[in-house]
Amino acid sequence: MESLPNDASQGLRRTVYLLLAVTALGSAAGRIMQVRASTGETPMLSANDRSRWCTIAALVDEGTYAIDSLVEQRHAKTKRRHWYSIDMVRHRAADGKEHFYSSKPPLLPTLLAGEYWLINKILGLNIVDNPFYVMRAMLLFTNGLLLICYFWVMAGLIERLGISDWGRITGFAIVTWATFLTTYSVTLNNHLPAAVAVLVAVALVARIEGQTDAKLWIYLAAGVAAGFAVANELPALSFLALLGAWIYRKSPVKMLAGYLPGCLLVAMAFFGTNYLAHGTWKPAYAHRHDGAVLLEIDAREADALKAGSLPAKLPAMLSQSSVKISTDATISKTKTKNRWMLWDQQNQQRLALVLGDTSIQVHAWGNWYDYPKSYWLNPQGVDQGEPSRVVYAGHMLFGHHGVFSLTPIWLFSFVGACLCVRSAPKEFWFWGAACLLLTAVCMAFYVARPLQDRNYGGVSCGFRWLIWLIPLWSITLLPALERIASKPVLRRLMYLALLVSVVSASYPSMNPWSHPWLFDFWTFLGWLPA
Repeated sequence: MESLPNDASQGLRRTVYLLLAVTALGSAAGRIMQVRASTGETPMLSANDRSRWCTIAALVDEGTYAIDSLVEQRHAKTKRRHWYSIDMVRHRAADGKEHFYSSKPPLLPTLLAGEYWLINKILGLNIVDNPFYVMRAMLLFTNGLLLICYFWVMAGLIERLGISDWGRITGFAIVTWATFLTTYSVTLNNHLPAAVAVLVAVALVARIEGQTDAKLWIYLAAGVAAGFAVANELPALSFLALLGAWIYRKSPVKMLAGYLPGCLLVAMAFFGTNYLAHGTWKPAYAHRHDGAVLLEIDAREADALKAGSLPAKLPAMLSQSSVKISTDATISKTKTKNRWMLWDQQNQQRLALVLGDTSIQVHAWGNWYDYPKSYWLNPQGVDQGEPSRVVYAGHMLFGHHGVFSLTPIWLFSFVGACLCVRSAPKEFWFWGAACLLLTAVCMAFYVARPLQDRNYGGVSCGFRWLIWLIPLWSITLLPALERIASKPVLRRLMYLALLVSVVSASYPSMNPWSHPWLFDFWTFLGWLPA
């Protein structure tokens, strides 16, 4: 594409941006308007979004974070538990009874509950009785606004940081059609809000860099945006820290008086809603192990445990520790070796008994994922985890869930990031270094996770835990596009990478909670177990 005089060229680019954004938004809206579960009862597509919808419904309709009534509800015609989710935990609440809760952080569902409350009060629509009207309306409004914000901010950054017409327009075509962000627009999820928050934070920091004396509110807003990214994607904590360190050199006072308080505001909301939901500051996903040791009893009492009986002295010993259990409490063996579960139906008390060499340790019940019929006691398929960290890293990058195999446009982004670090102006240097560092840190974080967490994000259209980095990858893509703008062979390679990326983003367009096309193809070939 030949460059036109500046004013005419800019007007043409903006028209192309608008056309690309409108068509992408129209595609997303059309898919949302017909989104439907495979079994037909609701627009909820997976255990992941059902978990969040349960919290939203329970908060507004029942005034509680407990989701017991929803997960047990059966559809009038199909008789299925159409609200049931495996993404939930069970623990004792302030009322002294055990309840089910979503395992997802409650901040985002709490915010969206306000949206449902308005729909319920103004239109009189109930989400349980009218799931298609309410959920689709909320998805159109919430995800639609997020996409509009994302496209608008990204177009501004591309105009500012790009050079050629071809590089800018190609970059925006990738933003609108070739990433998994638009794929996830048809479902309630944390990835799209996190990516938009990252982009807003990037734009605000770029504004701070471009001004000699940026206002304090810009620092505050950047802190809120970065904090909200962390609230939705825990590894984005590295992004928050890196941004804070970068703008500290610009203005230590405003970083401490603006950016830091903005982060703290979100942290207060995150931990505050978590406390309201669970009665503890510790997020639900952190409760995967036995709690504190309450007391120890003689190892000789293990015979009673092995026989399925309650050790005779245990109730009296527990009462001294302010833990009341009845004589009707039952003992059952767990999947873990030398570990038993004590369950007292009368007092709704659950304890873990672990046999050691010389004693039996009695633990408070701390593993909220360990409850009768919990899916996570016997996960299936990709949820079982990849035993080999090398294989896991390979599939993360170039395999069936690969960042580069599914969306090869990001290969150019990492070339661009290296170009930024080597020779770009200061502003580009930072984003290039941030892209390389944060991507490496996050990949290392997930490769280092224990077996149960090395699962590619469950059933999903790609390696979804890195989706929040897409804004940074899109920015560092620009220098690479400018380098190849005048090289026909490399431009053809870019078009091929764009084609594959659009195919990958479109393949699961009606349900991002499904396997990538590479995974399905390799399964068909017999390379992966069916």
